[in-house]
Amino acid sequence: MKITKKISFNYRGRNLKINAVVCSGVQEGIGLMFKSGENADALLFDFKKPVNFLVHSMFVLFPFIAVWLDEKNKVIDVKKIKPFTLGVRPKKSFNKLIEVPISNKYKNYIKLLLSRR
Repeated sequence: MKITKKISFNYRGRNLKINAVVCSGVQEGIGLMFKSGENADALLFDFKKPVNFLVHSMFVLFPFIAVWLDEKNKVIDVKKIKPFTLGVRPKKSFNKLIEVPISNKYKNYIKLLLSRR
């Protein structure tokens, strides 16, 4: 059963709200692996305490955007992650990670998250 949560955060002066599937247990290890890009849901990984580990995209067949947040949903870092990347780490420890598939489903978010000032 998928549990979806609406998560809100500010980025570049805009308040973004995105529905994401909450990952726990085995889902945390699988993430977007083996999913179809156009049908994939955004994922939310919510940790009890700050962590700082690598995110990989092995067996993820499409690019996605990683948004790392602190305990107050303040954006720590945003990066585009290409398929089969061994490891990407944010600038500092984080409490939440949102993985947003680069697809038509999320095109409005992608445009803002990847835009440069």
